[in-house]
Amino acid sequence: MSSIRLRLLKWLIPPILLMNLGAGALAYVLAPPPLREAVLRTLVLLEIVLALACVALIWFSVSSGLRPLNRLRAELNQREGDDLAAIAADDVPYELEPVVSAFNGLLAKVGEGAQARQDFLANVAHQLRTPLAGLKTQLEWLGARHAEPDSAQSVRLMLSATERMIRQTNQLLSLARAEPHHFEKARLEPLALDALVAEAVQGFVDQATLKSIDIGFDLQAATITGDRFLLRDLIDNLIDNAIRYTPPRGAVTVTVRPGLLTVEDNGPGIPPARREQVFNRYVRLDDKSHGSGLGLAIVRDIAVVHGAGLVISAPKSGRGALFTVKFR
Repeated sequence: MSSIRLRLLKWLIPPILLMNLGAGALAYVLAPPPLREAVLRTLVLLEIVLALACVALIWFSVSSGLRPLNRLRAELNQREGDDLAAIAADDVPYELEPVVSAFNGLLAKVGEGAQARQDFLANVAHQLRTPLAGLKTQLEWLGARHAEPDSAQSVRLMLSATERMIRQTNQLLSLARAEPHHFEKARLEPLALDALVAEAVQGFVDQATLKSIDIGFDLQAATITGDRFLLRDLIDNLIDNAIRYTPPRGAVTVTVRPGLLTVEDNGPGIPPARREQVFNRYVRLDDKSHGSGLGLAIVRDIAVVHGAGLVISAPKSGRGALFTVKFR
């Protein structure tokens, strides 16, 4: 990779030195013979000093000229991977305006492509929900009427697969709804967080019972401003994740305090080095649990659009994981 500074030094220093050498040679020729030796020594010293001064001046000038470009690079490096906002061109030098304009055009195209993908994702998820719900209903109907071991087992397997597809479809829809460009602030309203959690926990009682997990809650009255559907998705995904990774005969506890939601389990926990990584899409802690790796990514996105803080830590017992969502 070439350097602008080195290229300028390469092209500017030789001509400057040649001009100075020519001027020095002329001065040497025009000087009286007795003074020529002194003039020569002086010229050599001046050429060395001048060469070093030119190198320093060019290096400093180019570095100063590149500062706006370095600031632009630093700004882009600090961005999150999904931040596609246009680069502000207010303080950009005239020479960099074409570069910034090209970047902004590229970001706009990427944003349009991302929005098109998210719209497609949301539409597909919407279209899949109805037939999957109908399929689940029919399988439940078949299971109630066919008690033969072979038939019952086949129906249970099909019903389990259908429920996983429904869950992943709902997660895709939640993911699309949580995208910043889909988030509608007009839908924000005062909500009773404790009531939302109580409603959500009831939906997981059967799932917890199947694994002999003790699911409980400690709820205090708490009112926050948010989107009811997205917050329900956030709560559902946190509880589902806790049950999914808690071993049989474990415990999951959901707590609500003013401005605060916590979900605690006594499962294997999450190593500190991976606590940020698990919020990325398609990341799973292990290959033994079913899932798409979207649940915690959805939680993060919903927390972000609500301006809430999201932290993973270890419970006081030292075993398991404690997810804390702090609303402003």
